[in-house]
This record gives sequence, C-alpha cells and structure tokens, in this order.
Amino acid sequence: MKNVKNNFKNYFSNGPKTVFVVMLLITCITVTIFNMKKAISVIVDGKSIEVTTLKSNVTQILKSNNIALGAKDQITVSLDSDVKDGDKIYIKKAVNIKVKVDGKEYDIQTAENTVGDMLSAEKIVLSKQDKITPLKSDPLKSGLAVNITRVNTETRKENKVVNFATETKSTSELKKGIKKVIQKGKTGQTVTTSDVVYENGKEVSRNLISEKVNSKPVKEIIALGTANVYTPSRGGEINYTKKMKVRATAYTADVNCTGKGPGDAAFGITSTGKRATRNPGGNSTVAVDPSVIPLGTKLWIEGYGYAIAEDIGGAIKGNHIDLYFSSSDEMWNWGARNVNIYIVK
Repeated sequence: MKNVKNNFKNYFSNGPKTVFVVMLLITCITVTIFNMKKAISVIVDGKSIEVTTLKSNVTQILKSNNIALGAKDQITVSLDSDVKDGDKIYIKKAVNIKVKVDGKEYDIQTAENTVGDMLSAEKIVLSKQDKITPLKSDPLKSGLAVNITRVNTETRKENKVVNFATETKSTSELKKGIKKVIQKGKTGQTVTTSDVVYENGKEVSRNLISEKVNSKPVKEIIALGTANVYTPSRGGEINYTKKMKVRATAYTADVNCTGKGPGDAAFGITSTGKRATRNPGGNSTVAVDPSVIPLGTKLWIEGYGYAIAEDIGGAIKGNHIDLYFSSSDEMWNWGARNVNIYIVK
C-alpha cells in the first residue's frame, strides 16, 4: 500500500511536465503544417481555379486537382518547378483548327494566339507572294479553317505563230466561182516574254513584258473568177459579160433585095462604113439599136455564131437585132425568132 501511494504521488507530481511537452509538440506540428499550406491560383483559359495544397511541385498540384495538361497546351511555369503561397499558374488549352496547304489538309492542335504564331510554331513558311485566309494577325479559335494559296511568278519566253491574212481579188480572167492562188500565204513568228502568275500550280494571269517580231506574215492572195461562160452545143467556151433575150430578124444585101451586085460600090455598106459580111467561122455583121447594144460590141448569137454590131436600121429598136446573111434564101430560112445573145468579153 505504501508503494502504491508513492507511485501515485510521483505521477501527479510529474504530470504537468508531460502535458506541457505534448502540447508543445502538437503546437510545433500545427505551425509547421500551417507554414507548409499554400493557396495558389490556376487560371485555365481565363477561368481561375483556387487551390489550397501542401504540395509544392507543379505536376503534383495539377494531378491532385484533376487538371489535365494536353501535349499542345501552354503553361507559364515549368512542370518540375516548385510554387509558393500566392503564386498564379496560367494554362492556355490548345484548340483544334484545320490548315489547307500544298494540296493537303491538316488537323492541328495549337495554343498559339494568332494565325501567324501558329504558322511559326508549326514551321509552315510563307513566301511574300503567298495568300492566306484569314489574316496572319487574326486570333485563333476552335474550328478555324486556314487556307494557304501558294503563289509564284515565272518569266516565260514563247514562240508565237502569227497567221497570215487572206485577200480575195475578183478577176474576169477566170470562170465565175473559180479560185486561183496567185500569192501563197506564209505565217509569221513573234517571241513574247511574259510574267506568268501561278496559284497552287495553276496559271491565273500573265503580263506581257515584250514582243519581238522574228518574221512578218505574208498574206495570201486568191483570184476569184467572175467571168460568165457559155458553152455552145458545137463545143468550146465563150466568156461573156451579159446575156440578153432578143427578137432576131434577118436581112441581106444581095441583088434580089437591093438591086445592087457585088460590083456596085455601095453594095453591102453598113452605117459604120464597113461592108456587111457573113462569116460562120468568124465574125458576121448584125444591126442593133445602139442605145441598147453599142456599135462595135462583139456578140455570140444562138444559131448564128459570132457577130459584131456594125449596122443600124430604122426598124431596129430595143431588144431587136437584125442578122446579116449572104443570100435571100438564108435570110428567109432564118425568118424571125427569139434567141439568147451573149455580149462577149
């Protein structure tokens, strides 16, 4: 009993010291934990997330707060760095855009600010002539489509054929409708120098710089026949300028009709002073109305042959001609008939 009393007495006499030590230890631990606790801000695309943590490593802080960081996301601090109370961590999430360039379309994730920044980050190089939509200064946003048109200019020299012109000249030396080349045409040649602009490999414009004539074209000249041609039944061809339908009568200068014979000086003399003749193989004499057929006109008369207008008559008016025959028998055989005559060229 005496030992128990002593032990009890000793316990209570040392108790306050033990409590003090325990309380001191708890206080130290509490102060240490308080000093280790940090309040930081994680700002994701402008939205702030307040985080209270005992951790210092950025990677651990993000993981413990379920803040995922994509491969193309941007963060203002290093992932292996430590933070202190009051720090702010900025994260910009990457967006999905499409870039069409060089005939291909790419799906790109990027957290850059502008189209130009994205091109630099993705190592897509533009020349001064290349075109891009939207502008390089435009901000990026999810779903944006960026189109790049490759533009290049080449200076090209080309040989160009210059076609010759064709000139047609009418001629009465050829039958109507007949063509004849009297000067053969020849093409010319020029050398052109141009700046040719291509967009994505396709020509869109060209600017002529210079043009040099190596050879001039030579025009082709074609003769086009205008001559009317009559083909008598006996053969041959007669070129004529006019065809007429006339009333053809006949006359003669033999003694039965005129009372004068070949020995008479006035026998068969026409109004032009020439002697009337009938030459089936050559030119015979006919009387005409000079206001319709001028004297001296050469004619071809169906059924009669070649003739020359060398005589006139009081009864010969308008489309009426009088054919000379050597005898009255021939004259009566002819009589009067309607015939086609051709004014010979």
